[in-house]
Amino acid sequence: MSPRVVTLGETMVLVYPSTTGPMKHAHEFEKSLAGAETNVAIGLARLGHDVGWYSKLGADPHGEYLEFFVRGEGIDTSTVEFTDEAPTGIMFKERRELGEPAVHYYRHGSAASLMAPDDLPVDYLTDAEYLHLTGITPALSESCREATLLAAERATEAGMTVSFDPNVRRKLWESDERMRETMLELVSLSDIVLPGIEEGAALFGTDDPEAIAAACLDHGARVAVVKLGAAGAVVADGSTTERVSGYDVERVVDPVGAGDGFAAGFLAGRIEGQDPVAATETANAVGAFATTVAGDTEGLPTRKELDVFVGERDAVRR
Repeated sequence: MSPRVVTLGETMVLVYPSTTGPMKHAHEFEKSLAGAETNVAIGLARLGHDVGWYSKLGADPHGEYLEFFVRGEGIDTSTVEFTDEAPTGIMFKERRELGEPAVHYYRHGSAASLMAPDDLPVDYLTDAEYLHLTGITPALSESCREATLLAAERATEAGMTVSFDPNVRRKLWESDERMRETMLELVSLSDIVLPGIEEGAALFGTDDPEAIAAACLDHGARVAVVKLGAAGAVVADGSTTERVSGYDVERVVDPVGAGDGFAAGFLAGRIEGQDPVAATETANAVGAFATTVAGDTEGLPTRKELDVFVGERDAVRR
């Protein structure tokens, strides 16, 4: 039997210096993992939800490490495949005190880029209630694009709720036209769409959050949530459109992973029966909490940590 939520996509070994500063001056490194889909899966698992992840990993120590790490978070990895045909992807991320850290990818021709429609564990994916996808996976290769679209189509046919975060990575696409074509097809197959302002501009040619939300609904989504960073989000479901305020964070340590935390929070809220506005409030809280700790997954809160964080803000407001 499948978990309640499943996702698929590439996860890489994340290597980062032990000290802040330019990568070229670093001599000691630590490692973790990075992958939008597994970030969401880990976020959901820490909030107490049953999650599964499918991918391809290299039959190498890096792949073994990633599967062990993800499984250790309580995520089902029973369908993950290992291959001798390609290595596990790796990324390096600088540590900086100010601004977004520079990231260097070594993922071209990775094991995950070999994912193809015939590989998909379709029964496993469609036996769940929710399928979460991002726009990163279809950008990795043509076979990944076909596999992602097939997963979305089969999930829709099975009556599942499909969640889609565009996560636009222009460097991975052969052209903006191909990117928009693929993204809009995935939007049309999704029930929940979670773009940011820059992604909305890339897909719909506007940076107005209400207009982006409306465009998502026009293309077939049932709920659109446009992320506004620290300012919160705009959520629309076809009957109402509301702005939901964000959370003030005294010091942002690492903004990377906040969007994935937001997605995990929103899905958790919906699974728990919250309406779109309440789920967006939960999403804002998880996303804000994620920025307070360095690393893509280290800042994703447990249920207890999230309750304390939300309670502290509510106390200040009173």
